[in-house]
Amino acid sequence: MPDVDMTTRLGALELPSPVLTASGCAAAGRELDQFFDITEIGAVVTKSIMLNPRSGRPTPRMAETPSGMLNSIGLQGPGIEAFLDNDLEWLRARGARTVVSIAGGSVDEYTRLASKLRHVSEVAAIEVNISCPNVEDRGQVFACRAGSAADVVSAVRRNTNPGVPVLAKLSPDVTDIVEIAQAVVDAGADGLSLINTLLGMVIDTDTLRPALAGVTGGLSGPAIRPVAVRCVYQVHAALPDVPILGMGGIRTGLDALEFVLAGASAVSVGTVTFHDPSAPLRVARELAVALAERGFGSLEEAVGFAHRAPDPEPASGGPVSAHGAPDEDADDTVAAGAEG
Repeated sequence: MPDVDMTTRLGALELPSPVLTASGCAAAGRELDQFFDITEIGAVVTKSIMLNPRSGRPTPRMAETPSGMLNSIGLQGPGIEAFLDNDLEWLRARGARTVVSIAGGSVDEYTRLASKLRHVSEVAAIEVNISCPNVEDRGQVFACRAGSAADVVSAVRRNTNPGVPVLAKLSPDVTDIVEIAQAVVDAGADGLSLINTLLGMVIDTDTLRPALAGVTGGLSGPAIRPVAVRCVYQVHAALPDVPILGMGGIRTGLDALEFVLAGASAVSVGTVTFHDPSAPLRVARELAVALAERGFGSLEEAVGFAHRAPDPEPASGGPVSAHGAPDEDADDTVAAGAEG
């Protein structure tokens, strides 16, 4: 591994690695632990848990797309009590840092979930999923309105241990994501998770009907990465001091670097784990190499680097270093290639 300081912070939470799992792609981490040591990554972000057991939406509820995946799982899960007794207990025994994702159908449900977690010492942070598109009533997507998003986050913040960061997970399916981000930060969010899936649809050309029983679903994977990077860039420009956990189609270290340069302090890796379960650890290593190759001594130096002022015009037209100045040590061959 290159000599790059990869530590980062999401509010009060310090992490030795900026790469986490993404909620919904690996339950509570047990599946991925067969392929790599989950204590080596920043943290495990659990599948969103609700107050009561939930069967989710009817099948079929997954469909492949040209550059990603469409799902309409519908927040299936065992409910908070079974989660605490089984999944969280396993994560504690395993020694993994755990970000618990919570979802609800009302402000009261979020409040009760936060209260259940308030005195659980194994919780490193809470991700408040207010943006899942895979519910029968689209009106439940609190993140589509600044007021309802703020109401949920405020309730969770009031009922959460003050030392545990609260991250609000936002939807890209809004007119102005900065407005929603500002509202949840004002309501007490310590950081933001950007982005959740985009609402999409696939029609089966053999049956001539929607491919998903729930008709619509959440699109994830490489197709949404440019949208996610744009959201991170816009929100970091407006709220530069607010930590961002970036996600959306990250497959490689260079993909993760895009999010960091846009303003993310950490990233979550999700859909790619379906065909490469070791991806979170691989991406972390590739990101460290990518940072070193570009002259960064730490992850922190690179966060939001794409927002810097225009670079000075290199006298020779050659490459520019990570510090924005002409790279005096640039290889002549590389410079000549750039001119060609």
